[in-house]
Amino acid sequence: MSTLQQIKSGISQAWDTLLDGWQQLYRRAANAITRFRHGEAADEQELALRSSGWGVLAAEVYDDDDKVVVRVEAPGMEGKDFDIEVLENYLVIRGQKNIQKEHSKGRYHVLECAYGSFERALPLPEEVIADEARASYKRGVLRIELPKSSSARRRRIDVEVH
Repeated sequence: MSTLQQIKSGISQAWDTLLDGWQQLYRRAANAITRFRHGEAADEQELALRSSGWGVLAAEVYDDDDKVVVRVEAPGMEGKDFDIEVLENYLVIRGQKNIQKEHSKGRYHVLECAYGSFERALPLPEEVIADEARASYKRGVLRIELPKSSSARRRRIDVEVH
């Protein structure tokens, strides 16, 4: 194989490796990325369609013995700004951000705006009772507690060791 062919082969392998790495990163980060859009929030059929306008809306999901707890960082909003629903095995959080900051300094006038609707679909680790969910919003953190269905609750089993 000539030197030129070796270089072409090496570049091709490097490109394939890079592409594979990006695809893995995209798949792993899919649940940590939120889509911001102008206008109406996406409907249920668009949950899986994710393309442009990405931003990160940090969230954590943890599984307690009798409930699933979800914490989402969404600063600058109010509790009434959220639309929360359980759809199949996902907790779907939608909202509208509308933040304006304005200040003057010397001869400069600065106006900063952040707006747009967002949607985040978080997979739930267990089956929950959606009608009994409770949500609170404090200091930029949305906290949602979803009681587990009786079949999903953990049962303690004492085993005697001899």
